Amino acid sequence: MNRVVVLGGGLAGVLAAVALTRHADEVVVLETDHYPASPRPRRGLPQSHHNHVLVTGGIRALDRLLPGVVDDLLDAGAHRRNMPGDCLIFSGEGWFHRVRTEADLIACSRPLLDEVVRRHAGIEVTEGVRAIGLTGDAGKVTGVRVAAGEARLRATTGATLGDLPDIIRTGMIGADLVVDATGRRSQAPAWLSALGVPGIEEVRVPSGVSYATRLYEGPGDIPAVMVHPKYTPARGGTLFPIEGGRWIVTMTGDPPLDEAGFLAYARDLRDPVIADLIAKARPVGPIRPCHDTANRRRRFEDVELPEGFLAVGDSVVTVNPVYSHGMSVAAMTAVRIAEEGPSQRAVAEVADRSWRMAVAEPRKGGNAKVGRAVLSSPGLAAEVFHGQALIPAVRDHHAVFRAMVEDLAEPLTAEQAISQFAWAR
Repeated sequence: MNRVVVLGGGLAGVLAAVALTRHADEVVVLETDHYPASPRPRRGLPQSHHNHVLVTGGIRALDRLLPGVVDDLLDAGAHRRNMPGDCLIFSGEGWFHRVRTEADLIACSRPLLDEVVRRHAGIEVTEGVRAIGLTGDAGKVTGVRVAAGEARLRATTGATLGDLPDIIRTGMIGADLVVDATGRRSQAPAWLSALGVPGIEEVRVPSGVSYATRLYEGPGDIPAVMVHPKYTPARGGTLFPIEGGRWIVTMTGDPPLDEAGFLAYARDLRDPVIADLIAKARPVGPIRPCHDTANRRRRFEDVELPEGFLAVGDSVVTVNPVYSHGMSVAAMTAVRIAEEGPSQRAVAEVADRSWRMAVAEPRKGGNAKVGRAVLSSPGLAAEVFHGQALIPAVRDHHAVFRAMVEDLAEPLTAEQAISQFAWAR
């Protein structure tokens, strides 16, 4: 291929662009928004204020695609925690024991991760360009129609597009492949329909929860803290240390957005450990809500798509943020594209595991993921655990089983769970 145009300069778009440099002479990313001068939330990424975590599958994929980027994230202040060796977790059935496994997570702000990845990627990103449609027909996409003025077109990295004057004059960019990475609000189904492509089926499964997030100043030498609800949807909470001596705290369910209500909600969780922590910390900024938490899947792979088109990231599948899978699926998808070339079927296959976990029917026992029926079997416990980490299950399930529950007859008390760490409540 000569030129690939990626629509969307978020994580999924940039990583797909990195992967496609192995298959094309030129890869260009078009971003409607403008990147901030330093790592901070931007208007074009509303979720950037909220918690973002890389799970094990994503960590491995990111380092495989961009060697050294994970070390740079950690050097920039991101925190790596073993699951559950470095995590204080209150599950639906009780407190997890502290046992090291092969699963890790990396917690940092989304702006930091995006900036570090872009710096490693070295991909040309042209800001201030809004895609408004595709060119071509039902058999082949030949480019993108854009809305842009000369004053708003500039390249963030790499060389400026050589045909910028023609793009400004015609409002079109030619490409051998157009990649839609514009996210959950993607207009690609409508664009394809305008070319005569059959309708793309969209499946939507409500999550039944909303979120509220706030930053606090607090020491980074604490475990990640997770208080899961007994049944879903219900109230839960997480606290992760991130860069800059801060914690990112998220309440799930239907949390209030006022100061007193947010603190009271945290204290009324199944254990008040998060409330105890934030009571001793200094809040930074407002409490920010998130209501768009539905699971969505666009089945691009079930339609005969035109040659020269590919959809990735949240344009294809987006699941309830409680699973923390979005960034990891984007990284794993990019590795698949780098190694095999662009394939809509492959994109769907990578995202399918996350999708199935998010929309699965609850198992007997009341909680879909950690109910007693699951935890009574080391094999099922390991299957769930490795599914959440987006890594293959191992043959020996017993270490994972012990890590999750150890002894169902005598679960840990809160004091016992917290005393596993060199940290006082």
